[in-house]
Amino acid sequence: MNEKKMRTLSAERRHKKIMTVVMAIVCILWVMPVIMVVLNSFKFNTFVKTDTFALPTGEMWAGVQNFVKGMTFGNYPFWKSALYSVMITLLSTALILLCCSMAGWFIARVNSIFCKILYFLCVFSMVVPFQMVMFTLSKTADTLRLNTPWTIPIVYLGFGAGLAIFMFVGFAKSIPLEIEEAAAIDGCGPLRTFFQIVVPMLRPTMISVGILEIMWVWNDYLLPYLVLDINEYRTIPIHIQYLKGSYGTVDLGATMALILLAIIPVIVFYLACQKYIIKGVAAGAVKG
Repeated sequence: MNEKKMRTLSAERRHKKIMTVVMAIVCILWVMPVIMVVLNSFKFNTFVKTDTFALPTGEMWAGVQNFVKGMTFGNYPFWKSALYSVMITLLSTALILLCCSMAGWFIARVNSIFCKILYFLCVFSMVVPFQMVMFTLSKTADTLRLNTPWTIPIVYLGFGAGLAIFMFVGFAKSIPLEIEEAAAIDGCGPLRTFFQIVVPMLRPTMISVGILEIMWVWNDYLLPYLVLDINEYRTIPIHIQYLKGSYGTVDLGATMALILLAIIPVIVFYLACQKYIIKGVAAGAVKG
């Protein structure tokens, strides 16, 4: 019996070691693109093309020249693109959190055919590819004057509502109804009940949804490119796409430098808040 247990433990240890090696290889492959961006952001353009996987040493080392060139290239300032990206990301995330949390709570509490249909439509919107509606959306945004950094968050609300409502409904169903009934007995109306009772309890899911939406909006290229006037308003992804010289030549060193500047805030933000994503997703799971 002891020998059988020893064999079982030995097999489990071998399995764990094998899985550790496999997962390590997968992690290395996963972060390789980021590593390549970091390495090539410090190389001169010529060496980015010829020595892509080499370390930026010796004559290949460009220092901060790529960063300076990328931020000063052309007649559109990089700080302006960064400002628009920050503004669009924050406004879109705030609008999604406010509207979708209220809608999710309403759907979870009102047991009607309309709410069920609305919920399933929101879930269905998660599987609709953006490419199916992008040209119609662009025309609609121009018609409704949603083609500015101050109004494009409304468009993001439409595309981000599916996942957000799905998570908020799941968590709202787990909140005991007796808490809201007690608040109503104490004289709280629906709005006061939501903001003073429900919102504090929704905090884990709101943090999780906020993190996911910030990462999505910050990195999004196609929607701002189709909706905004790119001569007037450019986000960071659009700014990077316009790092072209004469005859369409691209300075890959400067491009990699700006890509690095764009992904650093998201990576730092995600690493700092990843535990909230796990808690929010677990809290937002539909219970019973």
